[in-house]
Amino acid sequence: MAGPRVRRLGIAAGVLVAVAALVVAGLLTGIVPTGRAGEIAGTRPSATSTGATGGPSAVASGTPTGVPSPALPSGGPDTPAPVLAPVSGDAGLDGSELADRIRSVSTKGLKGKVGIAVADLASGKVAWSQNGRTGFAPASTTKLLTTTAALDLLGPDHRFTTSVTLSGKRVVLVGGGDPYLAAKTDSSSYPARPSLQQLAASTATALKARKLTTVSLGYDDSLFSGPSWNPKWPATYSDQVSPISALWADEGRVTGYSPGPRVSDPPLEAAKDFAGYLEKQGIEVTGTPSSADAPGSAAAPTGVIASIRSLPLSMIVERLLTFSDNDAAEVVFRQAALAAGQPGSFTGGQKAVHATLVKLGVWVPGTVIWDGSGLTRQTRVAPDTMVKVIGIAAGEGTLADPALRPVLTGMPVAGAAGSLLQSHGRYVASGTGAALGLVRAKTGTLTGVHALAGYVRTRSGATAVFDLVINDTTTDYAAEVYLQRVTAAITGCGC
Repeated sequence: MAGPRVRRLGIAAGVLVAVAALVVAGLLTGIVPTGRAGEIAGTRPSATSTGATGGPSAVASGTPTGVPSPALPSGGPDTPAPVLAPVSGDAGLDGSELADRIRSVSTKGLKGKVGIAVADLASGKVAWSQNGRTGFAPASTTKLLTTTAALDLLGPDHRFTTSVTLSGKRVVLVGGGDPYLAAKTDSSSYPARPSLQQLAASTATALKARKLTTVSLGYDDSLFSGPSWNPKWPATYSDQVSPISALWADEGRVTGYSPGPRVSDPPLEAAKDFAGYLEKQGIEVTGTPSSADAPGSAAAPTGVIASIRSLPLSMIVERLLTFSDNDAAEVVFRQAALAAGQPGSFTGGQKAVHATLVKLGVWVPGTVIWDGSGLTRQTRVAPDTMVKVIGIAAGEGTLADPALRPVLTGMPVAGAAGSLLQSHGRYVASGTGAALGLVRAKTGTLTGVHALAGYVRTRSGATAVFDLVINDTTTDYAAEVYLQRVTAAITGCGC
């Protein structure tokens, strides 16, 4: 049996740089992540073990291979501290001044349809809107809705379990839909992801305790259903997202990086990796791993001899949003579907997000959700919907939900982290500097589609929640710069 494939590892130094950038940005804004979902950790959480195998039940990171993590969240108090500092009673957005500042941003060279909604967090009122109730293709800001639904349905502390069952001399690796399950253990990074290598060690211990050293191997990825590839995704997206599966290693990425090549059959490759690690532990695996049904079901397997648990959902969400991870978003989309009592499919995810937005009172007629990542161009979301979701996550209003805090703490900081790093070309143009280190926003980018959705403390002390989007543009660079300049204009508002 061939050994597991070797994947490139991330650069540990990058983690330190990213963390430092976030801390500095947080100090500038007064929005350093705090509490259960977003605490900047200085203490490692204790490892725990469950079951007869003594295998780790969790390890503490959500970092896909090859990309440094921007923050190191850890367990915190039962009641999370506020992500945003309290706003003084007289602070608020003046719609007139805000409108003047937004209108003052040059649209020279800009083509396309613009949608803008800016709301005052304290009052919940929309202070400025342009096509605010019109549906736009949101691109990756869709991930804010996906993660909101998952957190609302499952809670920030929820974990997903990858299991191994035994029946006779037949072992079955059962996928539990862990988006960040790794193949190889990387002890040099902290927090570290759970791995097939760890699970194989626990499995080998359990097998040897039963005097078994030769087994056959099956794998069960049936937790999710329906097509693994969205029919609305073009084939050219094959370097942007893997075939979606409840069982994979390193998100099905060949090199660990995205964009990049993907394996064609993620569950089979994960099983091959697992077999290789079993053999390194002295367990002979006969034949080739094959698809199999776990005893019981994939959702509730029986005869489990080893298992490993994912990161808490809060950390998965933060990692997913910071680096706009398409693969993880689609897995979380399906997990939300299952939690809502729907099939773990694209259709199930659509229904779960719809139900959550209706429950939160933010659904706008004409909203259409086709996937969890935002890769589908046919998705339509109104800017008003997006700002209301962010406002609820920020902890204001009667529907405020602390469980949604990771939606905020996962947003990149302008110029300092994730998809808003200046090294990615963001916030380097003239007229954008005022937003550096102050704006937190999720990006959305497809050819002809650009979006920024997030929040910022303005010069007056008010907190503005915004969604900015441009569709059908033929001037992609001008569109990106325009959105960044608008966030800078909002930041500098004395309103």
